[in-house]
Amino acid sequence: MSETLAEHLEAQLKTLPAKPGCYLMKDVSGKVIYVGKAINLRNRVRSYFHVSAQHTLKTNQLVRKIADIEWIVVGSELEALILEMNLIKKHRPHYNVRLKDD
Repeated sequence: MSETLAEHLEAQLKTLPAKPGCYLMKDVSGKVIYVGKAINLRNRVRSYFHVSAQHTLKTNQLVRKIADIEWIVVGSELEALILEMNLIKKHRPHYNVRLKDD
């Protein structure tokens, strides 16, 4: 029995920890398309998928392309910020426009 993309993402959203960290959003090919940080991973990542959310066009396009989410839990907001910068430099994701060229 194969799991649909929506079921896969829903299962991932249910297991997100309420801790600080970084999240990597990937497309169907497994390529990292966005890296973000959060004080509370559960709240931040789930906010992308709320029906009532007022997203920009760019964010709506991003959400439609998400096929998988990976996260890394860290000890503090500062650690999340440093990790986010390093992950953006490493993966150069398409939707991290402001930081990928720095």
